[in-house]
Amino acid sequence: MGHRLLNLNEPPVEGGGVSIMLQKDTKPISRVKCINPPDAVPCVWNITEIRTAETYPVAGLPRCFVRPASENYHQKREWGLFVGFLRKHKRVAHASSEECDLYILPPVVDEDFSQISVAYQEKKGSPALNHPEDGLKDDIPQECNDGHKSVSLPSTATKDQRVCMYSKKTSSDLDVQHPSTSQVPFSCGQDVLREDVAESSAANCRGAPSVASASKLLQKGHSSKEKDMPRCVDSSVHNLADISFKKNYMRTDPSYLVTLSHTHSGWIFGAIAELVDNSRDAKALSLLISVESFYSKQAVRKIPVLCVIDDGHGMPHSDIVRMLSFGHKQPDECNRDYIGRFGIGFKSGAMRLGQDAIVLTQNDNSRSVALLSQSYNKGKDNLEIPIVSYRREGSFMEVDTNIHSQASADYHLNAIKEFSPFNEYFIGEKLALFGECGTGTQIYIWNLDKWGSNYTLDWVGPKEGINSPNHCEGDILIRSRRIRTRPGQISREVLLDYSLQSYLEVIFLVPRMRISIQGSLVKSRPLAKSLSKTCMVKGEIVGRDVELTLGYSHHEWQRANCGIFLYWHGRLIEAYKRVGGMVHNADMGRGVIGVIDVTDLMDDDNGQVMVLNNKQGFQDCELYAKLEEWLGNRCDEYWDNNFDKLSLRKSSANHKPDHEWVQCDKCRKWRVLSAGSNSDTLPSEWFCYMPPFCGNCEIVEQKVGRGVITVGTKRSGTNGKQEIVQVEEVPETSEANLTDIGDDKKVGPVETDDPHFLEPAMTPYFSHRHAMKSFVCIW
Repeated sequence: MGHRLLNLNEPPVEGGGVSIMLQKDTKPISRVKCINPPDAVPCVWNITEIRTAETYPVAGLPRCFVRPASENYHQKREWGLFVGFLRKHKRVAHASSEECDLYILPPVVDEDFSQISVAYQEKKGSPALNHPEDGLKDDIPQECNDGHKSVSLPSTATKDQRVCMYSKKTSSDLDVQHPSTSQVPFSCGQDVLREDVAESSAANCRGAPSVASASKLLQKGHSSKEKDMPRCVDSSVHNLADISFKKNYMRTDPSYLVTLSHTHSGWIFGAIAELVDNSRDAKALSLLISVESFYSKQAVRKIPVLCVIDDGHGMPHSDIVRMLSFGHKQPDECNRDYIGRFGIGFKSGAMRLGQDAIVLTQNDNSRSVALLSQSYNKGKDNLEIPIVSYRREGSFMEVDTNIHSQASADYHLNAIKEFSPFNEYFIGEKLALFGECGTGTQIYIWNLDKWGSNYTLDWVGPKEGINSPNHCEGDILIRSRRIRTRPGQISREVLLDYSLQSYLEVIFLVPRMRISIQGSLVKSRPLAKSLSKTCMVKGEIVGRDVELTLGYSHHEWQRANCGIFLYWHGRLIEAYKRVGGMVHNADMGRGVIGVIDVTDLMDDDNGQVMVLNNKQGFQDCELYAKLEEWLGNRCDEYWDNNFDKLSLRKSSANHKPDHEWVQCDKCRKWRVLSAGSNSDTLPSEWFCYMPPFCGNCEIVEQKVGRGVITVGTKRSGTNGKQEIVQVEEVPETSEANLTDIGDDKKVGPVETDDPHFLEPAMTPYFSHRHAMKSFVCIW
């Protein structure tokens, strides 16, 4: 009869027995455990009819037993009503599967409901032997041969003990959801348990002591050679397996979903970044993020739902099981373009954003729907994740019976419909967004995280027309508008800490994906290409090469920001990290921004990475400490060489980056504009053939060498031509002309009739240099 079907969503076996879901017309009654089951027992028993005992010829059929293993109060109540009905009316419940017919018998009057008998009859064509329990014939063969080994039963064995079972596991015999069941911690290991018993059973059939067999099995472990071994199991072996050497599989309590959400408890945008990372790893070209209102039957009203939709390559069934599993084997090779690493990104991110999430995914030949829900698992002892997969041929779609049975698919689909705002029609409507030949993944999250009586996220849609003076970009904000804590930081204007638009502008070192938030396109901003006075610094840390880009951003100077942006695998890990003198002086390094990719430094040769699993920081290790020291020294040198000797006058000067860059909306390549061009005047959708580039998408992306500086024009009050820059030397300031500001800190007086003049900040940093040569740049 082949091996029993594995259900990766069933709870682990506790105290022996096979876990079964008992249903009536596809509606669940209770979880039960089957003792001494038939060789090929389905994981779901769907009762189709209940009749009198005289209707079914159950006399002489072999028996097994079931006992309740209810997951919640509802199942416990339904079990009592079901068994009470059978006993009161003396009825037999019939469940049928492809392997056998099952007859659940009514309990006798003096029995309780803790265990009832089940008669079963294997169907014709089953490879297993069919031995009735009652009246077992004495002429049962004493030797069981599977084509490889023969095992003889001792003459002293009882009739009940002489039950010979064959197990030849093939991929077609197992109803698995992933090639490696070890990656699915919420799966059941009952089949592995029955494999463990095999050698001990055969030894007992030869007359060897059962304890010795158990000891041998424990020393040998689970061997692949045991898969083809015939198994002669008696009751004593079952008891020994249950007590002595059964493999232990830990259950996953649903509260673990809440524990995972704490990974991003410090910053909720870290949870959204996990979903964005998955889209980038799937090679998506477009990503849509928005909050929409869906009607919920449970809430009896419309509720906000966070939607994340990409056009990546989608996932087959094995990949979506891997994504929903808790951790997975880390890749042996380091792929610089791949971010996913720890196996908890989707779970930790989705559960931080809300209590429930549904995943719709489609690739070239399959579709899958999965539900990760705290609401669905409330009150259960073990985490259950419904997954339904379909085989796809163009527009034709059907349940993939190579993965699960139709009954199992119906059970999971009913759970998804009951505990989500989606029914089969709404799911079909959303999947239709992919089109017949399209691929991608859609994630919908509801019961969003709360901030007091409101939601943690605050979303705004685009207002007015794109060319309107009152135009406002759509955005998703953190309601508190709180700034993340950084050593040495006093600025309260760090938009990326609470604006998703600002965060996703710089999340990738080389942005390629087109991202939209609330209907507004995110204007990607590669930091290294948006600085002035750019300086490339190369160095070596513990024998590994590093390269740092330093420059000045007047935009950040106005907000009193500075620091280093650290990227790993092209993904932003830390922003505005102050190093060197920046940590101790709020004005030192003001406006200086550094960009560095530390992939080669933080990825160990042994496959270990020094990045935290929430991808918002680095481990406290020697490499990171030396990196901080090196960055501090380089930033201090850059400040001394470029800014410490300057006295700045601010008039109507134009502070532009060294180069004007613009990204093509088709090829996603970055183009350098000619001198005097202003990217602000370009249309919202710009392509390579448009002026001022006037090229095509086949042209290779430019790289500007070191030391090239473009001098821009004034934004207003000029004839549009570039002005000549005058540099005049200011005489050294004498000690007598310095004004005392206390604590031996002195600064020279500044006299000017310019109403737009901004005096330099009077900080202790200038106190130790009383005489210096300064330059005043006049436009």
